[in-house]
Amino acid sequence: MAGDDETTIATLQTTPTWAVASVCFILISVSILIEHALHLLAKYFNKKRRKSLIHALNNVKSELMLLGFISLFLTVSEKSIANICIPKTVGKTFLPCKSLTESESEEETKCEEQGKMSLLSRKGVTELQYLIFVLASFHSLSCVLTFGLGMAKMKRWESWEAETRTPEYQFTNDPRRFRLIHETSFGKKHLRFWSEHRLLRWPACFLRQFYQSVSKVDYLTLRHGFIMAHFAEGSNYDFQKYIKRALEKDFGVVVRISLWIWAFSMFFVFFNAHVFYNYLWLPFIPLVFLLLVGTNLQGIITKMCLDSQGKALVVRGTLLVRPSDHFFWLGKPKLLLHLMHLILCQNSFQLAFFTWTCFKFGLGSCFHGEKKDIIIRLVLGVLVQILCGYVTLPLYALVTQMGTSMRTIVFTEGVAEGLKRWRRKAKKNVTLRNSESARPSLDASLDNSPSFNTLDTSLSIDTDQPSPDSGYLAVEILDEETVSTKQPKLSQKLGSFEGFDLCKTS
Repeated sequence: MAGDDETTIATLQTTPTWAVASVCFILISVSILIEHALHLLAKYFNKKRRKSLIHALNNVKSELMLLGFISLFLTVSEKSIANICIPKTVGKTFLPCKSLTESESEEETKCEEQGKMSLLSRKGVTELQYLIFVLASFHSLSCVLTFGLGMAKMKRWESWEAETRTPEYQFTNDPRRFRLIHETSFGKKHLRFWSEHRLLRWPACFLRQFYQSVSKVDYLTLRHGFIMAHFAEGSNYDFQKYIKRALEKDFGVVVRISLWIWAFSMFFVFFNAHVFYNYLWLPFIPLVFLLLVGTNLQGIITKMCLDSQGKALVVRGTLLVRPSDHFFWLGKPKLLLHLMHLILCQNSFQLAFFTWTCFKFGLGSCFHGEKKDIIIRLVLGVLVQILCGYVTLPLYALVTQMGTSMRTIVFTEGVAEGLKRWRRKAKKNVTLRNSESARPSLDASLDNSPSFNTLDTSLSIDTDQPSPDSGYLAVEILDEETVSTKQPKLSQKLGSFEGFDLCKTS
């Protein structure tokens, strides 16, 4: 009985002080070592100017702090939770095991006297603390592993980017050369008999993600379309580093366990009741979602090729694809990021729950009564982890840059900070001059500037383009995430700073 057990439990009154001091010393030492390691990692990221990774590290620290509060709250309210009594008929519904022996249950004396059972026993509260910690830890480790695999796969893109600066590449893609779109490497790959038929295109895109999910010709063509849409023709902008910075920023979003992810994890715990036979369907959800995302990304590349074919049958130099949000689901490229987040969380939670039940109760427990349950969870969990990191993530990193907008990370952090400082200084100067002028004008205040006499009233910077018919889109930096686009003016000049709107840069 619970009352008899309590008399045998040693308290701090009967525990040697050296034992208490030793345990406290070990816990404090380990905590300080972890905190110091995180501090050194933050200093390293700051030295390398990896602001996005610092943000991701801060999110991890926030999750650790949240876990600490959850653990503290459960410890303080352990007895109160155990004293919440429910009818035994209700307490025997939706059990994770088919049967529960009497020795496996512990009830509070208060509930036993009423002929009821505890909502959650004290032992159950302790086990719940461990489960929540394991779930959060596995999610963070899963994100790190996935993005590590993706970065390793994208390492080869550095050689592809370097190739664009070679004379051979410039000669092959000379804009003075004209070719039929079907004769280009990109056209040969994507303009097939199945391309224009949706029922045939989707199965082909589904299979293609398993073989060269990101080929060299896809990377070079999408890179060319991105640069032509946002920069001057022939620009040597490092597209590979831009993708790397974008992926690091996305990592900061994915590594955080948001409120809706916590809610989803609670549904996951609920559906582990044996009546749902979850091992037959729950482990397949991340795999199905992942394959849908990969198929959609491959389909976007093919649709961009079809869109270019519909505009011109003859290309000058390299085939030009035009970035646009309408290629993506609901016109929102960021929707794919949330799907990737959901996939990683679902998969990491399943692996964490499997690991926790194995160590806590053993493989022979009722949680793993079926051998096929163990095989399905392990095989699918590892498969999704590898497929997501090494196949889908690089494809996502490339294709999602082909939306109508591009993000502020198009600039390196040094350039972005310099532009922000200049904007703040310019606004301050304009405010001072407006107070002295009867009819204030931004044009007049900027015309007097010896350093920026070419800037227009919107404080804009435009890279130049031969003509507005070429599909060039100037960019406008927004406060946080994206850089919206607008058509350039006919008066653009090579090397000028017109059109690159900085008035909304934060």
